[in-house]
Amino acid sequence: MIIHMRPAISIFIVFTILTGILYPCLVTVIAQSLFPHQANGSLIRREDHTIGSSLIGQSFTSPKYFWGRVSATSPSPYNAASSSGSNLGPTNVALTSAVQDRVNALKQYDTTKGLVPVDMVTSSASGLDPHISPAAAEYQVTRIAKSRNLSEEKLRDLVAQCTQGREFGLLGEPRVNVLELNIALDKDKSSELPPNE
Repeated sequence: MIIHMRPAISIFIVFTILTGILYPCLVTVIAQSLFPHQANGSLIRREDHTIGSSLIGQSFTSPKYFWGRVSATSPSPYNAASSSGSNLGPTNVALTSAVQDRVNALKQYDTTKGLVPVDMVTSSASGLDPHISPAAAEYQVTRIAKSRNLSEEKLRDLVAQCTQGREFGLLGEPRVNVLELNIALDKDKSSELPPNE
């Protein structure tokens, strides 16, 4: 019986070493050598403080900052420990009502006439999306310009500088990382950007 078990035990030990020790160590060394920023969570630091990750959205509620997509995570928005969407379909009455409430709330702050960009009133599949569309950033320019006493043209230039194009020129859509845009917006100030304002 031991003769029959020896190959199984040997294979178990070999693959445990290969896939449980050597492979993770190799991947870690390669990632830390070639892509250290991404391997460590794409963290954004300001002076000596980590203020977030470029991969996870944050909640901004002050009218002087750009706002991101709605987060469907619970118990708090942008909770990376419970990434999830709302799972409500387009014909669901609760989703329609929630979207209308968000549109009404946005129109109280943003007096821009026209349609509200869809990504400002719907959550992403993960509930953690750190990006908005250039149209969603443009929609907020008037409010932020008034709040900060800046010219709208200057803000539009900043949005254009922070807009990322399609991956490899053809995959995905142009997008703006909200945290990075708000950091650029706040760059002239000496005070640190509040992570959850």
